[in-house]
Amino acid sequence: MLPWSAELAGRLDKHTITSEHLRGNPLGDPYERPLWVYTPPGYDGSAQRWPTVYVIQGYTGHVAMWENREPYRQPFLETADAVFAGGETPGVVVVYVDAWTAYGGSQFVDSPGTAAYHSYLCEDVVPWVDAHYRTIADRESRAISGKSSGGFGAMITPMLRPDLFGALATHAGDALYEYCYLDGFAQAARFLRDYDHDILRWWDDFRSRTSFTRKEDHVLLLTLGCTACFSADPDGTPVLPFDPVSGVLRPQVWERWLSWDPVRMVPRYAEAVRSLRAVWIDAGTRDEWYLDLGATAYRDQLLAAGLPADRIAFELFDAGHGSIGYRYPLALAWLARRLAR
Repeated sequence: MLPWSAELAGRLDKHTITSEHLRGNPLGDPYERPLWVYTPPGYDGSAQRWPTVYVIQGYTGHVAMWENREPYRQPFLETADAVFAGGETPGVVVVYVDAWTAYGGSQFVDSPGTAAYHSYLCEDVVPWVDAHYRTIADRESRAISGKSSGGFGAMITPMLRPDLFGALATHAGDALYEYCYLDGFAQAARFLRDYDHDILRWWDDFRSRTSFTRKEDHVLLLTLGCTACFSADPDGTPVLPFDPVSGVLRPQVWERWLSWDPVRMVPRYAEAVRSLRAVWIDAGTRDEWYLDLGATAYRDQLLAAGLPADRIAFELFDAGHGSIGYRYPLALAWLARRLAR
């Protein structure tokens, strides 16, 4: 609860890596990205190899925000370090990944509208960390964790790449899309009346002024960004999943979004799901995007796919979508005790 930074028991290294998967991306975003790597107490001076937990952020999040300090709360860099400082929890290497885009996020998927951010994570970041740190380069010793859009990325990545990730933690991760997105589409259609029903006109206006000074900015940024991730044309043009005049869903485009819903993905990736060694799921019961319902539906699909219940930690707690960072170190400690060593 100190109002200024505290000394870490472990070590935090700040790197910049070059990603060929992000080079030449359609938004002109940097292909050289910050990457922060935390090594726990005992790492230095030993020959031991360590499990890894990759941490990804929610929408509009970037790696430097892990140093942000809220009143009476320590940032995750410090609460994560505290998990290992006393020696009760076995140490892991914690990797803080940056996947920022001009639209505010990448959803950690490959898309012509943003870039190949899934490939960047799996084929650039993971091999770089394994080459530069004494990690156990095996799926049984590698987990991924995140909140909101980061929780979504944590849910889908082990399904898409079970060779790399064998465990996950999702905090209020995007899921059950008919509840978490449809209300935003209706709001967006109303807001677009002021921009001739053209979201790219709003985007031009947004970039010309101080950000988030109009009531529509948050909704339209999330709508545009997720559209670029989930339903961009091959040339990168975002195609909205609803008619911008009436708000009526465009079924073929909406189906592209639904194909990324973790609840709907689980049956398609049932074999990968059954191989998971640890899954942490939580959400607030007052989540504004109804992600408590998404968490429940995702848990139920995991069980239906055959993942044993004793590999799942599930909790709904009294909260909305925000200020739940105190959950992150709880999940980190839980994962650290379950990764192979």
